[in-house]
Amino acid sequence: MPARRELFKIGAVSAFAMAARIHAAGLKLPSTTLGPDQTTVAHEPFGDLAIYFTGTTDQVASMTAGSLRLKPGMSPHAPHQHPEEEFMVITEGAGEIVVAGKTTKVSPGSMMYCAAGTLHGIANTGNVPLLFYFYKWKV
Repeated sequence: MPARRELFKIGAVSAFAMAARIHAAGLKLPSTTLGPDQTTVAHEPFGDLAIYFTGTTDQVASMTAGSLRLKPGMSPHAPHQHPEEEFMVITEGAGEIVVAGKTTKVSPGSMMYCAAGTLHGIANTGNVPLLFYFYKWKV
């Protein structure tokens, strides 16, 4: 079995597989601090995606925390929905977030909350990368 630290160093492509491994191993997310050099970045066509944590906690059955540096003019995918609730925090750049059919312009300091099952999406409408952090969980 991999070392506990290695279980939490993952790329976006393997996030769901890693969550299954963590669950199967009976491990919960550790109380720790990770820097950007301690996670794997997936270089996707739309931008750079990093998953810092994914797994269970003492309070929730599923937690994922990561960041996306979205290229200008790009969106990671069409608006979508999932069973987790989600927050997004914009730290760099400018864009638009759609939640339940309403489009809002966003910039550094903007934050989105989206309830489970609600259609939402993000697009970079600026000419520089848009960096946001996201946190998804399901009880």
